[in-house]
Amino acid sequence: MAVRVLIVDDSSFFRNRIQEALSSDSRIEIVGLAVDGREAVTKAIALKPDLITMDVEMPQLNGIEAVRQIMRQAPTNVLMLSSLTHEGARVTLEALEAGAADYLTKDIRAWMDRSSALTKEFIERVVALGKSKQHKSVPMFSRQPPPASSSVTRVFRSDPVVPSQPRLRETRQEAANARSNRSADERSGSATQPLSRIKVPDARIVVIGASTGGPAALQKVLTALPANYPLPILIVQHMPGTFTKVFAERLNQQSSIRVREAVDGDRLEPGLALLCPGGMQMMIDPRQSDRVKILPGDDRMTYKPSVDVTYASVAKVFGAKVMAVMLTGMGADGCDGARLLKQAGGTLWAQSKDTCTIYGMPQAVVNAGLADAVLDLDDIGNMLAKCRYA
Repeated sequence: MAVRVLIVDDSSFFRNRIQEALSSDSRIEIVGLAVDGREAVTKAIALKPDLITMDVEMPQLNGIEAVRQIMRQAPTNVLMLSSLTHEGARVTLEALEAGAADYLTKDIRAWMDRSSALTKEFIERVVALGKSKQHKSVPMFSRQPPPASSSVTRVFRSDPVVPSQPRLRETRQEAANARSNRSADERSGSATQPLSRIKVPDARIVVIGASTGGPAALQKVLTALPANYPLPILIVQHMPGTFTKVFAERLNQQSSIRVREAVDGDRLEPGLALLCPGGMQMMIDPRQSDRVKILPGDDRMTYKPSVDVTYASVAKVFGAKVMAVMLTGMGADGCDGARLLKQAGGTLWAQSKDTCTIYGMPQAVVNAGLADAVLDLDDIGNMLAKCRYA
């Protein structure tokens, strides 16, 4: 099924360019165009697209307020298009807080180049986000077992769920399916269990990787940690350099722990989260294991910053004393680093498919058998809060 897209932009150039780019891919169907936020809300309700591309600055109703109204009236994955400026970063992060799923930079020079890498990235981002919307029809807390190659423990919230309406009696077929699923879980060693049975390791450092959907996920995780958190935290979020400083400042305002964009030579401190600057790489200084090295992003690397680089570095220095988390994101960045981390004895948790914006990076480590547990997003921060200093 093609991904159905609504394009929203007050610029005729960008509307036409976006339509041209997306129409070139058979996996995408353009279902409508809108020239301002008010029209976007109306068409989102009427057309029910899988994805909306949304400009930030528009007349009548700006992109942020349009996102808020769409999330209230017709929840849909929204991909924001934003300028590479400090102000562009600020309003984009506000749009993500309002409910937008992801963003892409709006550099007119790159958009004018029809063969640019940006166009390819844009198409793949639209397809991934659109299909994730289509897949949300899968019931929450699906009990399907993970791939046979995985030794992961699937974790579900232990709190009882109180339905708002009386539960319908299971049909015989549903009961049979449930028994079959439970049996498969038991055979694969991935039967669900309460959070209280998950081993929370003593550690020296926490390292978190994220991409698409990461800003909202990181906010949920970090705000669950207390001000006196005993461990230092390193964060790798795929994000442009103009965005990371603003993002770190917002996380610092929202969290009890301290959060800031990392600079070369920063010391690891309890309750301090260091966010890798966009376009750079973050490692542990091999000569001073209590400090970070911030290095220019190598052009040979696909991701700048890269979760692989940071995972591998902390694995080499801290070994079994690493507590790593893989959050939502496209692609497989972090899987190679996670393999080194596991070989060194570290612990890795992955975000569950049901709570990911894009189940790419977590899926890669789960399918590779590298995740010790899969947790719903709401539980990750609370479980990390139980980590003690080794």
